[in-house]
Amino acid sequence: MTTFVDRVELHVAAGNGGHGCASVHREKFKPLGGPDGGNGGRGGDVILTVDQSVTTLLDYHHSPHRKATNGKPGEGGNRAGKEGQDLVLPVPDGTVVLDGAGQVLADLVGHGTSYVAAQGGRGGLGNAALASARRKAPGFALLGEPGDLQDIVLELKTVADVALVGYPSAGKSSLISVLSAAKPKIADYPFTTLVPNLGVVTAGATVYTVADVPGLIPGASQGKGLGLEFLRHVERCSVLVHVLDTATLESDRDPLSDLDVIEEELKQYGGLGDRPRIVVLNKVDVPDGKDLAEMVRSDLEARGFRVFEVSAVAHIGLKELSYALGELVGAARAAKPKEEATRIVIRPKAVDDAGFSVTREDDGLFRVRGEKPERWVRQTDFNNDEAVGYLADRLNRLGVEEELMKAGARAGDGVAIGPEDNAVVFDWEPSVMAGAEMLGRRGEDHRLEEQRPAVQRRREREAERDEAVREFEAFDPFE
Repeated sequence: MTTFVDRVELHVAAGNGGHGCASVHREKFKPLGGPDGGNGGRGGDVILTVDQSVTTLLDYHHSPHRKATNGKPGEGGNRAGKEGQDLVLPVPDGTVVLDGAGQVLADLVGHGTSYVAAQGGRGGLGNAALASARRKAPGFALLGEPGDLQDIVLELKTVADVALVGYPSAGKSSLISVLSAAKPKIADYPFTTLVPNLGVVTAGATVYTVADVPGLIPGASQGKGLGLEFLRHVERCSVLVHVLDTATLESDRDPLSDLDVIEEELKQYGGLGDRPRIVVLNKVDVPDGKDLAEMVRSDLEARGFRVFEVSAVAHIGLKELSYALGELVGAARAAKPKEEATRIVIRPKAVDDAGFSVTREDDGLFRVRGEKPERWVRQTDFNNDEAVGYLADRLNRLGVEEELMKAGARAGDGVAIGPEDNAVVFDWEPSVMAGAEMLGRRGEDHRLEEQRPAVQRRREREAERDEAVREFEAFDPFE
């Protein structure tokens, strides 16, 4: 049964925004008191948050589909809809968020660090919010926007100061068990360590963490063994410790060749060339191991490595090793810049970005792409002519009609707004006056027109009649 997962594909869906409400205030002796439709509530976000109590991505391996709640629609009486509840997903410290193409979206380090993986949809405006001096009583409201749908990849890169690397059965698990209080699985066969183990070590005033990485073999950087799955766990470490087995029973292996193999795999993986190294010659409590350690020590020191002869079983050389690691960790911490370790990738838009683009496709269709036009289309109720006219006004003010003319569009040409799989297609009819203006003169509303006092309406009818009489009397048929 799987108990440790450090890479999952997660499908997250933010909540949809609630629809706005189109309502007119009514009360006794005042049946049409003006628009009072409330706005829809915002959909809930999906938020990844670092939680120190979480150490694996196992929960998301079993349940990869997560969705936040939707916002509620607005109501009459200027009552806004309830906002959707955010869905907070706890992740381990050191989680990297990637998109489907493998690009880094966020690198989450530090308790409480969060990243919005999917943005909730905006709530639609009610007709009370859409009212203006020129549009006194809108008979429509905007629809709520759908929430984001994202397919992301979560990768866990262990946050540790020191990483123990080496061949299987080199004694890494035994070493971390005596340096710290960690209790990893220890046995006399290869690949007993199937997941990284973490231990906390105290060396004087310095406290640091040590990670025991599963055993590496030749070709690990290309996917052989378990190396490729867990090499990412050494990326964040400040110090690398080569644990070399001086008492191996394999005749074709020795500490120097083991070191060369592991160094080559680290080089192939990349990004670890600047980390300081320490070599630990383990199992010197075995007579043959002690002799071999003395033979290779001078060669290792000639390569520039600090060498420690230790025995995890007999507790030989552990104190000196722990203090040496503490010094290197302290120096690495002091050299780090005083800034947040968390990294969230931001890709700003170009300064000259018009907000939309118009392209002509091979079949003659003109496609409009852009955040605003696509959002406005999603907010429009196409069963309401007034709402469609309002959309036409917004697109005209943005300059979409002008760009269509520049691109060569003519009356009757097909225009699509949005991506191919979810676009609104219509036959374009260029006009100086946008659609909403065709429905009637701006500032007028026939429902409110009926509420004017009867005296005022009678005076207006008498004025119209008098004007008609004057025009008739002034008419001369012989001119």
